Amino acid sequence: MAMAVVIIEGAITPEQVVLASEEYGEYVKVVVDIEKGFLAAGGEWHADAERVLLERGSKQEFLWGGGINLAKKKIDFVSLINMRPGVSSSQEVMDQAIRNKMETIIKRTFGL
Repeated sequence: MAMAVVIIEGAITPEQVVLASEEYGEYVKVVVDIEKGFLAAGGEWHADAERVLLERGSKQEFLWGGGINLAKKKIDFVSLINMRPGVSSSQEVMDQAIRNKMETIIKRTFGL
């Protein structure tokens, strides 16, 4: 059964936290749309959240994956979806401008 993917355009609600964290507990996978300024959280794979955002009209080049440890309030910028031929050969987002945008959106969404 696929795990829930939650699209969050404002601050995350307690109910959304429960849905987004059901797969990995205190760790939540996120895919951030750095153009539109919101994210999708949850799912078994980052690709699950990426697919939901693409179906909703997000553009591939603006979607970047990472995660957040809710207990430690620690953000990471690592996901297989970040590997793109000609753009990025790393699972980790190396571009500081993209990381900054992701961090701003994640912190705003999760109230950090």
